[in-house]
Amino acid sequence: MIRHSVCAGFLIAAAALWCLPEGQALAQGRAAQAIEADRIIAVVNDEVITLHELSAKVASVERQLRQQGTQMPPRDVFEKHILERLIVDRTQVQFAKETGLRIDDAQLDQTLVRIAEGNRMGLAQFRASLEQDGISWAKFREDIREEIVISRLREREVDSKIVVSEGEIDNFLETAGMAGSEEFNLAHILLRVPEQAKPEQLARLQARAEEIISQLRRGADFAQLAASYSDAPDGLSGGGMGWRPLERLPALFAEAVPKLKPGEVSEALRSPAGYHILKLLDRRGGAIKVQPVEQTRARHILIKTSELVSEAEARRRLLALKERITHGAEFAELARLHSNDLSAAKGGDLGWLNPGDTVPEFERAMNSLKPGEVGEPVQSPFGWHLIQVTERRMDVSQERVRQSARLALRERKADEAYQDWLRQMRDRAYVEYRLEDNR
Repeated sequence: MIRHSVCAGFLIAAAALWCLPEGQALAQGRAAQAIEADRIIAVVNDEVITLHELSAKVASVERQLRQQGTQMPPRDVFEKHILERLIVDRTQVQFAKETGLRIDDAQLDQTLVRIAEGNRMGLAQFRASLEQDGISWAKFREDIREEIVISRLREREVDSKIVVSEGEIDNFLETAGMAGSEEFNLAHILLRVPEQAKPEQLARLQARAEEIISQLRRGADFAQLAASYSDAPDGLSGGGMGWRPLERLPALFAEAVPKLKPGEVSEALRSPAGYHILKLLDRRGGAIKVQPVEQTRARHILIKTSELVSEAEARRRLLALKERITHGAEFAELARLHSNDLSAAKGGDLGWLNPGDTVPEFERAMNSLKPGEVGEPVQSPFGWHLIQVTERRMDVSQERVRQSARLALRERKADEAYQDWLRQMRDRAYVEYRLEDNR
């Protein structure tokens, strides 16, 4: 059997639900599905969500919660909550398609190989194990593709746009420092507030938050309530955030958490995204030590896409340039002649790069290369890149201290920005509910 704990390292944390189920439970599920006709339960813009999709997702999340030992929420509340999550995911996938974000089969296959290896299997053995338990390989592939799309969409639309100023870094180092920080193990519930919410909507959500807090303080199971109500990406897995140092928490959380004792629940915390409820599971002393960081010196050739240069054409050009480099052509000279980046004048040289200096797509590709190696063409929000790593080194300079602070501030901002972006995406979508009509 494929364990959830192994799968989770390779899938997006908010949706890492693809672990092989108990055979008996799955057989019962298939029998029920064979009898029940499929129906439309929601319309999201110009696409539909069916009862079969909802039932499959509910069964998947139920398996995960049982593996964690979490009590099951009331069925009607649970279904409505998961339907809302399906709607949010669908709006993201639709936006990705509209804006040209694609995950090709080669990228997907690489991810599937990593998932199989994480389960100590070859790809063929992994596929056979899934199909033996009744999981369609084609459906599994497309679900994983969707998860990757949502992750890349966040990187492109939110993470890559986070800006941390030098002044913010100075202030952070003066006030928080980089040593002596405690770490906190937190669980989180978010009740998302619609954009331009009316006063009565805010009042209802605040009342719900207060009721949840009351239940928690009377001993209710946090994971169960998170699975029932939380709009945060980790809600369906029980709301656990794991261990976080204070400086990597959103500012709102960082102010409230130190006042809590292990086991205590916060008041309702209001942010632009909605109402947050925190539970401090544990805390421990520790230091955020500035460790030596591996820096990479790299160069690249960038081909930007346009009405005249398609993605396929940009990739084809880079493959042709890579072939020339393989046969002895100078990377730097080809960069000067063909790159659309300002670094072309320097032969494509980007200098020494720290983690977080480049967009995630570029950094992932760069980190996979050995010194002297030229990678396959990779796409980023800027276009298509051909990357060569020239050398690596370990850095322990003062700049590294600032870089550590920059990464901490970026992470703090990114969580808040992503929740706000999701709220905007959901509120702009046309959604028609038909779940109650099918009862």
